[in-house]
Amino acid sequence: MSEWVYEIVRQGGYLGIMFLMALENIIPPVPSELIMGLGGIAVARGDMEFWPLLLCGTIGAALGNYVLFVVADRLGYERLRPFIERWGRWLTLEWRDVEIAGSFLRRHGHWVVFILRFMPMFRTVISIPAGLAHMGHVRFLLFTAAGAAIWNVVLILGGRWLGQTLAEAEQWLGWATLVVAVITIVFYVWRIVTWKPREE
Repeated sequence: MSEWVYEIVRQGGYLGIMFLMALENIIPPVPSELIMGLGGIAVARGDMEFWPLLLCGTIGAALGNYVLFVVADRLGYERLRPFIERWGRWLTLEWRDVEIAGSFLRRHGHWVVFILRFMPMFRTVISIPAGLAHMGHVRFLLFTAAGAAIWNVVLILGGRWLGQTLAEAEQWLGWATLVVAVITIVFYVWRIVTWKPREE
C-alpha cells in the first residue's frame, strides 16, 4: 500500500498530499496516518518542507470534512433519516445515533469538532452531526482545521523521526497501516453480521 501512496506523494508533491487528505475524509481509501507519515519521511529525506506539507495536509483534511458537512447541512434531518434507516446495517449506524450525536454537539458546541479530530474513529463522522445541527460554516472550518493541524504535526514529526531512524521506514509504516486496515475491516464485517438495531 505504501508504495503507490508514496509515488503520489513524490510525484504530486504538496498537491498530492492535499488531494489524498481530502479523499481520505470523504471516502477513506488510505488513512491519514500513512499519508502524513510518508510526508514526514519525505521531510526527513529533504524531498519536502515541513510547513508547506502541514499547510496542504490541513487544507485537504478540512476540505474533505467540509464536503460531508455541507451534504448533511443541505439535506437536513428529514431527508437524511430515510437514507440512514434503509442503509443503517451497512453504515452500522442508527438514526438514534445521529440524534444523540447532534444533541451532544449542540450541548457542547464547536469544541466537540475540535477534540474528535484526534480520534480516528470519529474525526470524519462528526462532520455529519455538525452539518445537521447547522453549525456555522466558518466556525466548523476553523475548528476542523485547528484540530487537523495539531494531529498532522504529530504525524509529520513521527514520520520524520522514522525517516531519520529507520532506513526502510516506509515499509514499516506500510505494514503497520496494513495491520490497522485488516483490523478495521474485520471489525466492520463483525458489526454487519451482528447488527441488530436497538429498536428490535
